[in-house]
Amino acid sequence: MDQSLSITLVTETYPPEINGVAMTLQRLAEGLCARGHRVQLVRPRRAGESSTVSEQGCPTVVQQRGMRIPLYPDLRLGFPARRRLLKLWRQQRPDVLYIATEGPLGWSALRAAEVLDIPVISGFHTRFDQYAGQYGLGLLTSVVERYLRNFHRRSRCTLAPTEALCHDLSTRGYGPTAVLPRGVDTQRFSPQRRSPGLRQHWGVSERDLALICVGRVAPEKGINQVLEAWRAIAADRPGTRLILVGDGPLARGLESAEPRPLLAGSRTGVDLAEHYASADLFLFPSRSETFGNVTLEAMASSLPVVAYDYAAAKLHIDHGTSGILVPFDAPGDFVTAARRAAGDLLRLGSMGRQARRHVETLDWSGVLNRFETLLRRHVVVAEGC
Repeated sequence: MDQSLSITLVTETYPPEINGVAMTLQRLAEGLCARGHRVQLVRPRRAGESSTVSEQGCPTVVQQRGMRIPLYPDLRLGFPARRRLLKLWRQQRPDVLYIATEGPLGWSALRAAEVLDIPVISGFHTRFDQYAGQYGLGLLTSVVERYLRNFHRRSRCTLAPTEALCHDLSTRGYGPTAVLPRGVDTQRFSPQRRSPGLRQHWGVSERDLALICVGRVAPEKGINQVLEAWRAIAADRPGTRLILVGDGPLARGLESAEPRPLLAGSRTGVDLAEHYASADLFLFPSRSETFGNVTLEAMASSLPVVAYDYAAAKLHIDHGTSGILVPFDAPGDFVTAARRAAGDLLRLGSMGRQARRHVETLDWSGVLNRFETLLRRHVVVAEGC
């Protein structure tokens, strides 16, 4: 039997915050704990939290002061904590660190680990290098790129969710990379969650079409294309509704839009699963994902997806059979593809069933096996992936 490890996970986001990084880190932390490892979680302290260290249960939690992130008010950026982490890890040394975010807290953890010669694996979860342009800060793109490259080159290995992204990072000088895929909870996300009552609340009959998009209501998620596709589909099928699940900087402006989408706000757990399963078509025009966990959640719910041909969609959607893929370099084709898909209800049902069949084996146990193997490798190997 393999010996248990002392593992520290460093992240600037964690549930109850709602995003793909937080969800993934929770799955990894809880999975490692269930396998008998000693897991420490280092994250920013949330508003209202007083304790800075919790030694109860697994994972144990170390909280660091932080600040709200501009344009992301529900998230916090951890303040630098190098001295504190040095003291903490000299007293109780981890076998290995996994740093999931590249903010000041992650940088502090990286520097402290270098001093103590603790192996570090980093995760590439968010395309911050692409976000600058979405917010009118294109001049900062090269600065962000250099920072991220320097950060990840100082770790022994950078984990990314797809082979394509690993190759991209390697060719751009990020150092050694390895794939850490993603899973989906097919018991939570299931077509059995479909709710006639929820559809009635939306004002959608079984003969009408419910379009849905789940994620931040923000420029980088392609919300304008979602709205454009909805208007085109509604022109063909009056009574079509658009449900936006999530919050973000564009949400307030949509409250007075005409026509007005249904703004469902943030949803979690079974409530979120019911929203997926009660819709008929998932629109996902984001072109800035490292993976896109929502793609798998939609597919598990028997919900056909229209998405660009990269990341999770490229890996898991069979074009025309289990969903619709739009060429990544042809953003003008997204609305046309969505409109064409929405015009054939029988085909939507067939694609949804095929999508569910495809993801039924993509549980998190295989992801945890891979993560555990990579962590163990770097406890005993000096460098590389």
